[in-house]
Amino acid sequence: MRPDPALARAARLACRDGRTAPTAGMAPGFTQCNMISLPRDWAWDFLLYAQRNPKPCPVLDVTDPGSPQTQLAPGADLRTDLPLYRVWRDGVLTAEVSDATDAWAEHPDLVTFLIGCSFTFETPLMQAGIEVRHVTQGCNVPMYLTNRACRPAGRLHGQMVMSMRPIPAHRVAEAATISARYPAVHGAPVHIGAPEGLGIADLGRPDFGDAVTIRPGEVPVFWACGVTPQAAVMASRPPFAITHAPGCMFITDIPDTEWQV
Repeated sequence: MRPDPALARAARLACRDGRTAPTAGMAPGFTQCNMISLPRDWAWDFLLYAQRNPKPCPVLDVTDPGSPQTQLAPGADLRTDLPLYRVWRDGVLTAEVSDATDAWAEHPDLVTFLIGCSFTFETPLMQAGIEVRHVTQGCNVPMYLTNRACRPAGRLHGQMVMSMRPIPAHRVAEAATISARYPAVHGAPVHIGAPEGLGIADLGRPDFGDAVTIRPGEVPVFWACGVTPQAAVMASRPPFAITHAPGCMFITDIPDTEWQV
């Protein structure tokens, strides 16, 4: 059964009306997206960066310059319909806002990239009986800036960000198989166990999001994360950018099943 599109529209309207909480678990069954908006003269660099790093940056849509519209949710407004935005100037985070309309007006030529999000395959994980801990605990997914360098492109470079979900050891292979069916939204894990191999000293101190409980017998499993473009912004220092706040996604009208292979 296809999910009811009214759920996605209601979720976006809640964000437009001021809801600023992370979107994990909202409008289950509908694809969620990371977002980055850059001035037009940086758009080619980012498109090439995403093409060279498809695991953390799987592009689902690119807008026309200046347009806040996307074919992934006709009628939605990318300036208002995410819970929380980040505004960056010269690679420095200068503001977090629930409405990006004023910031958007500073650069009328912004090109927006909507990037697949691992929240999309959380619904099938939970349907299989695999707990998604940050949903259970009502918090944001933990995300870590790792030592894995992305392939640079033009003026852009940076390290890969990964999200982590603790999975019972006997179900890791199943979780990997389920998520691998969704390559357009990060797909299979990129690292399992051994966080020190990613340069992560303490799982209890994520760089983005919230720490979650890891129980005995569980293994930390890491997926490529769409916050990676924000790491590139910090490292490469473009003059201006607007992104989603980590965990606060754009909810589309596209069912998750559209990306299943």
